[in-house]
Amino acid sequence: MSSDIYAVRFVLDGQIHHARGERRTTTVLDYLRDKLHRTGTKEGCAEGDCGACVVLVGELAGDGQRIDWKPVNACLQMLPTLDGKAVKTVESLRRADGSHHPAQRAMVEHHGSQCGFCTPGIVMSLAALGEQQGEGAPPTRAQVTDALAGNLCRCTGYRPIIDAALQAAAAPAAERSLQDATELALLREIARPAQPSYNLDGELVVQPVVRTRKGSEFVSPATLEELSAYLAEHPEAIVLAGSTEFGLAVNKRYERPPYIAYVGGIAALRGIECGPRSWRIGAAAPLEAVMQALRGELPEFAEVLRRFGSPPIRSTATLGGNIANGSPIGDSMPCLLALDATLTLRRRGARGKDETRRVELQAFYTGQKRTVLQSGEYIEAVEFSRPGPRQFRAHKISKRFEQDISATCAAMSWCDDGGRLTDVRLAYNGLTPFPARARELEAAIEGRRPDELDAATLDDVIARSYTHRDGLRATWAYRALVARNLVLRFVQHEAAALAAAGTGER
Repeated sequence: MSSDIYAVRFVLDGQIHHARGERRTTTVLDYLRDKLHRTGTKEGCAEGDCGACVVLVGELAGDGQRIDWKPVNACLQMLPTLDGKAVKTVESLRRADGSHHPAQRAMVEHHGSQCGFCTPGIVMSLAALGEQQGEGAPPTRAQVTDALAGNLCRCTGYRPIIDAALQAAAAPAAERSLQDATELALLREIARPAQPSYNLDGELVVQPVVRTRKGSEFVSPATLEELSAYLAEHPEAIVLAGSTEFGLAVNKRYERPPYIAYVGGIAALRGIECGPRSWRIGAAAPLEAVMQALRGELPEFAEVLRRFGSPPIRSTATLGGNIANGSPIGDSMPCLLALDATLTLRRRGARGKDETRRVELQAFYTGQKRTVLQSGEYIEAVEFSRPGPRQFRAHKISKRFEQDISATCAAMSWCDDGGRLTDVRLAYNGLTPFPARARELEAAIEGRRPDELDAATLDDVIARSYTHRDGLRATWAYRALVARNLVLRFVQHEAAALAAAGTGER
């Protein structure tokens, strides 16, 4: 293996650490264990499910006055993504005076550990929960269980762990805080540049984080223009965002692409804007941030995102990545399709200037895992109208309630015209090779009152509209039944609302 000639710089326990000579695809987990001997961070599944590898990654907050700590699955994150950031492992929680973090003390006092393999990851998730709590009210039991959704324990049955979490949350904020003035200053020192670099000829230069002697690279551009220029030169490059899909390719299929362009440092791709009439969400916005932003206006969309994965997954996985990946069972797409979403696509044009085009999400997919993206093109943002008077419903069906792949997910929006369903948009995943609108079902629902829809009519339309396919997650018979029942669930909810308002008939 050729050695790297660049260094990845990150803050660890009050010092700047330089990682040299590592692969572009070395995971954070492997580096922590093999090179830094941080063996408290464990490998369980190597696919982001078990949580034994959870660590905290910190970035400068928007105001630059504090560190924004997030739990992440170290097994899925590539080491070069840490450049300009900070890391905490379970060993980092020990204070200078030898005392422990409230989450550690509470786990001991409530006997929250038995075999101990999963314990460090659980402690890190609880430390993240305590940091997010800050000076606010203690988390509810439901919030605790959500924080632990990505941590599996085969010994304790979780009750003592949840009890420990509630006790740790009652500790003073100063004891739970992970803020450190020294680390904050060091983060400012190693922060990656936010402005593009140019050579003497006035050409954009995308400085690699890692480059091997064979010429393979890992780059982390700061601007859209840099990304566009790099992809124009290397259209075969992997565009890396949250790494929740790419990490699996590295760990399970041992893929080693020669060019990787990491977009996590491009502020323009991470913004979330709510205008008077529409939402605009950057393609690299983490799902956790999207979920929090939409929770008030689109609670059922937010709930689908909550069940998308655990907090460590949601803190890194991105909306644009979920769309671009094009999985037949991608969870965000039915919601976006029902909201008539449009994508902004960007690439470097023939004259050396960036060009953008808008494509409706319903026209984005051309087949299973195939899209209309052209060479060197990427998703910049997704936009959809605010619901206003429209009704919106969404629900995900899976074998496990949390952190599981869909059997199917459905979303539907419509207008209420005197008690009739109009301008209906209904979308599913899992029924076709890619998430798609259900046009025939929409036509069958359009203009009807909720109480005029029955199971037999919907079953007939579904039977005629789709190719019957059994899959690993569900048989066709089950998916067809669920597809029908979700529509009935959505419209019966509407019927109940109409009845309560005194404008509908049952």
